Amino acid sequence: MKLSDTDLKQLNAAWALGLQLVQKDKLLVVLIDDLKEARERLAANSQNSSRPPRTDAPWTGVPGSDAQGEVLQTPGGAVADKPELDAKAPPKGAQTEKTPPQDSSTPIPSAQDSPMPAPAAQDSSTPAPAAQDSPTPAVPSPASEMRKVGHQKGDPGHGRALTLAVSATHTHMRSHCAVCQAALEANDFRPLGGHYVLDIALNPIEGLAGLNVTHEKHIYGETLCPDCGHLNHSEPGSCPDDASWKKLPMNERGLVGPMLASLIVCMAQRMRLSRRHSQEFLHDWLGIDLSTSTINRCIHEAGRAVEPLEEELVKEIEAAVLAHADETTWKEWGKLLWLWVIVTPTVCLFLIGDRSKEQLASLFGEQFSGWLMSDGYMVYRKFKNRLRCWAHVSRKARGLEDAFNAEAATFGKDVNLWLDRLMKAIYEARESPPQTCLTITFAAELAAFKQLCEQHRDSTHDKTRALAREFLNDWEAFWIVLQYPFLPLTNNEAERALRHWVIARLISQGTRTAQGTRAFGLLASVIETCRKRKILPWPYLAHIIAERRKGNPAPSFASAALVV
Repeated sequence: MKLSDTDLKQLNAAWALGLQLVQKDKLLVVLIDDLKEARERLAANSQNSSRPPRTDAPWTGVPGSDAQGEVLQTPGGAVADKPELDAKAPPKGAQTEKTPPQDSSTPIPSAQDSPMPAPAAQDSSTPAPAAQDSPTPAVPSPASEMRKVGHQKGDPGHGRALTLAVSATHTHMRSHCAVCQAALEANDFRPLGGHYVLDIALNPIEGLAGLNVTHEKHIYGETLCPDCGHLNHSEPGSCPDDASWKKLPMNERGLVGPMLASLIVCMAQRMRLSRRHSQEFLHDWLGIDLSTSTINRCIHEAGRAVEPLEEELVKEIEAAVLAHADETTWKEWGKLLWLWVIVTPTVCLFLIGDRSKEQLASLFGEQFSGWLMSDGYMVYRKFKNRLRCWAHVSRKARGLEDAFNAEAATFGKDVNLWLDRLMKAIYEARESPPQTCLTITFAAELAAFKQLCEQHRDSTHDKTRALAREFLNDWEAFWIVLQYPFLPLTNNEAERALRHWVIARLISQGTRTAQGTRAFGLLASVIETCRKRKILPWPYLAHIIAERRKGNPAPSFASAALVV
């Protein structure tokens, strides 16, 4: 736009009528150019530009695709993703609830060993009521303004109110002495402590579907060796601390079991539910009461549990013959980041970080030498075997066809006619390989089209100039498919992989902490990779959490089918 808002505010009818004829002519030219550009912006949509489909009006219909042009009719902007807001401390002054420690040990009552059908566990996070007789100050004191979030010093707080009957009791004792390897007797076991685990399992009745809530008691203690007198202690398994996951220990001494944690991840990542909506679902349908901080911790813990699998996915991408890459914006508590995705036939890897060459290198590793389908972002040019998405330039050319500028309209029409002709030839070559390579067949026309782009590379029309230079900058990447007709023409695989997570991002407005952002990308990678391999991700995720809590390595994707 040539006239800014400040310029327009100074224009009025009286001033315009007082201009000389030459001045009016110049102003008229400027106004016509601005009006055309404004109309073109208003007419832009996902079918004629790079705008994502979510920007289209809800009442706008999507035109049908014909047999030959179906690929180019598919919307391909940076679409859909994420997540859920991570439960982090809100801004200063916001009211917060006090949440109890999740993994605190609970005294083991002996009167609840008999199972009962009451499926409700309480994890209360309600703040203690204030004393009624304490006066309310008219002006808040400096100490109250600096009040920290969470449990306050001197506040008694609230623990978990146990209302569930115990469905099963597990006594953990060593089978053999650690010193002399003698067999240990159960009669010599002395319980020292324990904890409860709330979990879900499939209906135990054969032939019936559904979930069954379990509340199991785990007892740990010491066993005296009858031979050498050594005291053998048993304790819950644990994973070594990781500095990159702050204040997130991973061990078996936890309230939420692996399968229930997997269900919580499903609600947050796949169903796009907020922490409070997940809390509501668990309470209403399963009779389980958990605080939002406990729910959030389960999601972060699941992210930490699957972190070792990322290296396995990167190695598979390095060996891939063809990969699709795309990126879209991401929000982390006001900070702009980028959600990257790499898609192969068996892998879908997500990473949230900066939009840089270093981030791209961490996704592909050092050994990738296959074909890479991408958009026109410059960092992708480091790859030798690169493909460019035709759908992106086709939409841009369609937008130029509707432009008021005659040069732009003509160039856009020529581009789409050229792409349609080549696409028809490629489809025919896929069904019946030609005798002559398409690069040779269309050599003269390629040269003519390149000359056309050269003529418009310095056009005064911005979008015409940008599209012409886009073709010239990635000339080989666009037309290498003529030599290898079976290579893909669009980057729809990566754009479809992003769609779900972009929608989730629009709902939740991104994540709040670096730890939550990391957990989101890791869990999205595992979920989508399992979907690619036709594997149900939730039992596999529960298996990973259970093994990692014991301190064992994360089971590889090769074992996922065995788990399900």
